[in-house]
Amino acid sequence: MAESVSEGARVIPITSAASRRADGPEPETEVTTTTDDSPTEKAAARKVPSPKATAAKKATAAKKTSAAKKAAPGTAKRATADAVVRPPADAGVPDTTRPSGGRTAAGPTRRPGAFASADRIAPRTGVRTPRDPVIPTPEELQALDEPVTRGPGPRPTRVAPPAAQDAPAGPGTTPEPAAPTGDAAPTGDAATPPGDTAPEAPAAEPADAPHADRWERKVAGALAFLRRRITGEYEIDDFGFDADLTENVLAAPFRPLYDKYWRVEVTGLENVPSDGSALVVGNHSGTMAALDAVMVQLALLDHHPAGRHLRMLGADLVFASPFVGELARKSGSTLACNADAERLLCDGHVVGVWPEGFKGIGKPFSERYKLQRFGRGGFVSAALKTGAPIIPVSIVGAEEIYPMLGNAKTLARLLGLPYFPLTPTFPWLGPLGLVPMPSKWLIEFGEPIPTEHLVDQADDPMLVFNLTDQVRETIQQTLYRLLLRRKSVFS
Repeated sequence: MAESVSEGARVIPITSAASRRADGPEPETEVTTTTDDSPTEKAAARKVPSPKATAAKKATAAKKTSAAKKAAPGTAKRATADAVVRPPADAGVPDTTRPSGGRTAAGPTRRPGAFASADRIAPRTGVRTPRDPVIPTPEELQALDEPVTRGPGPRPTRVAPPAAQDAPAGPGTTPEPAAPTGDAAPTGDAATPPGDTAPEAPAAEPADAPHADRWERKVAGALAFLRRRITGEYEIDDFGFDADLTENVLAAPFRPLYDKYWRVEVTGLENVPSDGSALVVGNHSGTMAALDAVMVQLALLDHHPAGRHLRMLGADLVFASPFVGELARKSGSTLACNADAERLLCDGHVVGVWPEGFKGIGKPFSERYKLQRFGRGGFVSAALKTGAPIIPVSIVGAEEIYPMLGNAKTLARLLGLPYFPLTPTFPWLGPLGLVPMPSKWLIEFGEPIPTEHLVDQADDPMLVFNLTDQVRETIQQTLYRLLLRRKSVFS
């Protein structure tokens, strides 16, 4: 039933809600004016919705919403949760619908592994258009979380979800090069043999670890040496040589002199054979003591690859002296005679001889590094009879440790000594005068002179003389060359 309300000259028809339910929806009523308005208002027509129709529509929508909530209580929550799922399948695909201010519609390129939004927001209306979420399978998630290890076969690589691999690149996206796999995989660190695992980084050691390990080795070596001495597990040969005592006790006080005080540099150790016999012939000096022979012995013992012991030939005075002679025997020295030399060479030892003798060790400082006469060449005869090679050795530095300025011959005859040296510090400073000067030492082992092909000519005096002169000249020329190489006496 329609009613009309008159307002002045205007007539507004009103349709009740009951009539609308019975007769169905009615078209919206047009309101026209009969008053004498302007021609423009008369010609204009507007569609005005009925207030009751608007209220009815709102009531119907509210009833439908409440009925839907009663029918499925969790549907709205699940729909909301599903709408915001960000699937890993969109990795690397930019959201091209988000407003970007002054940027292009494509937007910035996303970094690999970042997920694009699952909702597209229209830049003008703000209406959300949810995508269908793509959830990775458990196998794909396990492949992503699984650590890469090196084992048999080709190296495994991380597998991305299929959706991410097949997803087309959006506008503005910069494709990244794929990691090489299979035959294209890089070599180097990856070239680990099959079955080996990647080596772990070594744990950082404390700063004092090497120092502590060195002292632990020294203590362990000392205890092992004491055990051998107590139990008798050491050997002494026919000449009285005790290798175990020499290495651990007798050589120990001279090692700091060799390494720190005189800073000995050795060259030509490769000329000394690792096994078999050899005769080492060198120049002699030192004034107060034959320390040059001790340094050559340490060079072969500590720095030669085979750690060879030098069996030195000494004068009668050395073995006639108390205490000194016994230590010389235990360190491997023996009397300087052809019989002992030939026996040692036949047994395969390295024998050392200093042909100058006391003439070389007791010469004045003004004649330093000038070789004296090499005697009658007895060492050459021993080498010829045994076929041992002769190795000349040149020593620079021993002449300056006790510069001999004079010789007290009267006092030397009273004491039964070949000479009594007078140095800048001895005997004026007493025991302090026995402290040697810190000169710089250079030792060079020359090329061996073979004698195997001359065994049958060992008794030829001319051959012995020529070989003796050849060895002496080789040592002298090497001394001159080493002196030129040394910068100064102390460096």
